[in-house]
Amino acid sequence: MTGKDPTSASGRGVSPIVAGLLARCPRCGRGSLFHNGLMLKPSCDGCGLDYKFIDTGDGPAVFAILILGFIVLGGALFVEFRYEPPVWVHVVLWGIVTPLLAFGLLRFLKAILIALQWVNKAEEGRLAKDDA
Repeated sequence: MTGKDPTSASGRGVSPIVAGLLARCPRCGRGSLFHNGLMLKPSCDGCGLDYKFIDTGDGPAVFAILILGFIVLGGALFVEFRYEPPVWVHVVLWGIVTPLLAFGLLRFLKAILIALQWVNKAEEGRLAKDDA
């Protein structure tokens, strides 16, 4: 990154796509979102943004299931009809590829949904403002 503050141009942080691809803080783009794979850190190491606002729910898992199903099923059908391998080849190939793709997709999708949540200031829906 350059010495320029990424939040100065728009006041909205870095691009959600960049933050998602790099799994970085949506505000500064420097601090990591995760530790130990998919475990969310409590705050950003770079700018100190508190990650308590984050609630992606089941969104990343739903998108990952749909995308992964398309890729794995399409790949398995392609391999089957193109090369006609024995069943054990499918078991080994897709037994390794599927979890690796799932991990990568979940990490990317969770990071991008976190960045979109921050950029759009999304929060829990309420019927009325709590004045108390």
